[in-house]
Amino acid sequence: MGFRWNSPLVQVIAVGFICFCCPGMFNALNSLGGGGQVDSKVGQNANVALYTCFAIFGLLSGAIHNKLGPKWTIFIGCACYMLYAGSLLCYNHTKNGAFTIASGGILGIGAGMLWTAQGAMMMAYPREQDKGKFIGYFWAIFNMGAVLGSVIAFGINYNLTEAQSLGDPTYIVFLTIMGCGTLIALSLAPPTSVTHSNGDHIQIQKFPTWIGEIKAILRLFLDWRMIVLIPMFLSSNWFYSYQFSTVNGRYFSIRTQSLNNILYWASQIGGSYSFARVLDFQGVNRRTRALWGLVIITCFFIATWTGGIFFQRTYTIDEPKPNHDFKEGASYVGPLFLYMFYGLNDAAWQTFIYWLMGAMSNDATVLSRYAGFYKCVQSCGAAISWRINAVGTPYMTELIICFALLGASIPGALYLALRIKDHTDDDNEDFSEDKDSKIEC
Repeated sequence: MGFRWNSPLVQVIAVGFICFCCPGMFNALNSLGGGGQVDSKVGQNANVALYTCFAIFGLLSGAIHNKLGPKWTIFIGCACYMLYAGSLLCYNHTKNGAFTIASGGILGIGAGMLWTAQGAMMMAYPREQDKGKFIGYFWAIFNMGAVLGSVIAFGINYNLTEAQSLGDPTYIVFLTIMGCGTLIALSLAPPTSVTHSNGDHIQIQKFPTWIGEIKAILRLFLDWRMIVLIPMFLSSNWFYSYQFSTVNGRYFSIRTQSLNNILYWASQIGGSYSFARVLDFQGVNRRTRALWGLVIITCFFIATWTGGIFFQRTYTIDEPKPNHDFKEGASYVGPLFLYMFYGLNDAAWQTFIYWLMGAMSNDATVLSRYAGFYKCVQSCGAAISWRINAVGTPYMTELIICFALLGASIPGALYLALRIKDHTDDDNEDFSEDKDSKIEC
């Protein structure tokens, strides 16, 4: 058929490159601990502001996306990422943490808009048998951005062995790349023009009214499918503060943090794509694939976080920063592989969440509400976890909370997985009307 800009796959790949440039660079900064600053309190408190605003506007972003469409929703989100990176550059010169924290809050608004639009496109644009594949493609491209950002940080800071903030050149490079993503957002096709190879359009409900849209969003709190997934949503970013600040930011030297992040995000690429292919396997029905997926991620997170308990026993919050370096050799390999498996687990966990939501509907309007609800709950958890990290909670306590939340997510996910149907019926999926939500998936 040749290249078509308005094909569903090309549009999802385009969003992948946008997230490569903006959230990908942000992840590279954030995973250094404190946004690359020695004074990690500023970055931690900025993250609290970010995820608090993300939680509020994530819920509202479904309505904003359904009114503005993906192009402008994502463009505004990208601009907010640029503002945050610029605030860290300013902090190098002014040490004004208030601007960075305020920029974190503004980024929370923009991130809620971007990720809601992205989630709706990624779940609604593919056909049912390709949803895992589209999620895998997006996640791979998006995380290549974090890999590139980490490579840049590693190259610029290679000669640094003592803790030191990232220099201006690193932040300037990140800003430039984010600017490219912001421009790409302006080229996105409107959903009404996106067509499959046979000419079929994607499913889109007509925007009702603002009141109708708000009522549809509020009804998600009564939708049992969303309710049973709340623990899974809550846990899905909770562990970032522990992994990025307590493990990577606390245990390793600044250049080793960058090297670790290259491999952390690379693990996400392989983990998401491979797991997505399992979820799309057409040899068994969709319910069986849902159960397979749940068993796989449960085994992986239990094994990984159990290993994390043994690792965390080697240092505490009351000890001086260990500052371990990759040149230490064999003693570095074990913590590195643990950190890589943290990344792989994250990718599989979020891929499974998106796949489950994609099995509930094929309508872009409905899925934007699901994505917004997911990001709202996810960001509530992230805001709480970054605050727990910022106030100096013992490291083992942080780990146990993460582990417990992941475990608490399994019953709800299992309840939903057992009710997944082979095909989604969207005939009655309009939740802007006053009707009971369906029991089927």
